[in-house]
Amino acid sequence: MERRALRRIGVVLLGLVLLAAVIATRGAIRHRGAASRGTLRAAPPDVNAPAETRVKVQVLNATTVRGLGRRATMHLRDRGFDVVEIGTWNEQLDSTVVLDRSGHPAWAKRVADALGGARVEARPDSSRYLDVTVLLGRAWRPPAEPFYP
Repeated sequence: MERRALRRIGVVLLGLVLLAAVIATRGAIRHRGAASRGTLRAAPPDVNAPAETRVKVQVLNATTVRGLGRRATMHLRDRGFDVVEIGTWNEQLDSTVVLDRSGHPAWAKRVADALGGARVEARPDSSRYLDVTVLLGRAWRPPAEPFYP
């Protein structure tokens, strides 16, 4: 009887080891496949707003993804940028564009870098009290969201 119990335990342990191996292999295959398609991105660099400077940012969601502007706002505020307005852009964009509104291309570049890279364009507009406008495109993926209780 004792021998039969030991055999059952051995079979169960062998089954668990095989199951763990299958799960690990599937995860590695998925990860490698996603990396080869370019869907995995490195985390955005830790770029912060310039010290003792208030960079006023407008974030406009140019996608159909609800809440993307809010996620970008939280991400930029965590890095010290002053997001003063969130809204929706009237046309859909594939890639994110950062617009320099106040003639400070270095600030616009910092915002683009904080978002993980984006195209920067100069479009001065003195009628707005903004330094940078962000047009979030479909390709932008927010980083993992921290837990805010």
